[in-house]
Amino acid sequence: MKKKNILIGILAVFVLLIFWQVYKRVSKSGSSFGGPRSAMAVAVEITPAVKAEIKDVGNFTGSLVPKSQFLVAPKLSGRLQRLLIHSGDRVTQGQLMALLDDEEYKQQVIQAEADLSVAQANLEESASSLEVSRREYERVQELHKRGIASDAELDSAKGMFTSQDAKYKVAAAQVANKEAAFKAAQVRLSYTRIKASWEDGSRYRVVGERFVDEGAMLSANSPILSILEIDPMIAVIFISDKDYFRVKPGQRAEIGSDALPDRTVLGRIERIAPMLKETSREARVEIEFANPDETFKPGMFIRAQIEYASKPDVTVIPVGAVVKRNNQEGVFLADEGNEKAKFVPVKIGITSGDLAEVIDPDPFTGNVVILGQHLLVDGSPIILTHAGEGEQASSESRDVIELSGGSPRQGEQR
Repeated sequence: MKKKNILIGILAVFVLLIFWQVYKRVSKSGSSFGGPRSAMAVAVEITPAVKAEIKDVGNFTGSLVPKSQFLVAPKLSGRLQRLLIHSGDRVTQGQLMALLDDEEYKQQVIQAEADLSVAQANLEESASSLEVSRREYERVQELHKRGIASDAELDSAKGMFTSQDAKYKVAAAQVANKEAAFKAAQVRLSYTRIKASWEDGSRYRVVGERFVDEGAMLSANSPILSILEIDPMIAVIFISDKDYFRVKPGQRAEIGSDALPDRTVLGRIERIAPMLKETSREARVEIEFANPDETFKPGMFIRAQIEYASKPDVTVIPVGAVVKRNNQEGVFLADEGNEKAKFVPVKIGITSGDLAEVIDPDPFTGNVVILGQHLLVDGSPIILTHAGEGEQASSESRDVIELSGGSPRQGEQR
């Protein structure tokens, strides 16, 4: 019994020793990895919050299209005899661009003119006969009043006059018909001379593309050339429903192209589609801008910046300074006297580039941490370096991380 108690005692001591070793390991592990970061000094870089102008700008991509574009095509069939302009040429209003073979249409004009001459001759003959019958009718009427001419003679003279009057009207109608045919033949002949024509817009336009060569047999409405209006030019972009109600007609936009990195122009929003496409949830927006030197060409890729709002004198801080702690957005302010970091919740307004507007608290002052803030919690000790000493701050930060025995847990960043 005594031996049994001794064995139980030895076993109990052994178990206690095991638990003690486990406890020490767990405690040591917790101090190495789960300990508070506030006990570790962090090298940070700070910069002051300043007053500056900030703009709310939307950035979009799109392409260029001509303000207007149409195809030149003949109204009748025939062989293309001459093409007087080519791709890239300027075209003015009424300029002759192409000629069709017109022999057939010239003959139609000659035939129509001859038919008109015959109709006019018939009309003159009818007019003469009508005048004779009118005089005879008046003479018989006078004799009938005197009782010399009988009623039968009066009726015969009246019938003759009525018949000649009807023939005259028919001849006059035939003349009108032949005149119309003659004018139609002249119009068809004029269609063999294809000229540039548009209602309004710029004084001149350019030839975008040529589709046929001289000698080609054309049917009616076969395209010959495309005519473009590229001054002014239209930039087409597509905006999502998020930006749809922020864009208004008349707003200014800055247009640039990767192909022309040193060239930007100002444009004006002319049209906004009244609906968004269901497939993309985007709406078409057209921006018009002047292109007098024709540097920008249709089909070019462009970038557009639309300014929604501008604030001239607001408090701004670097965007990178904004972090999240416990699902709350804020920044770390440097307490230089105590060399500690203080977490201050902030409300951010306009963000432009690497700057963010601080709306609340107002006023907002102090030095914000812009490097090393991901290592901080409220009250963390810090080693201060100001903006411009970034290399030294980065070196110190790496030394602190190495001394800590591992990579610290990253804080949430905006």
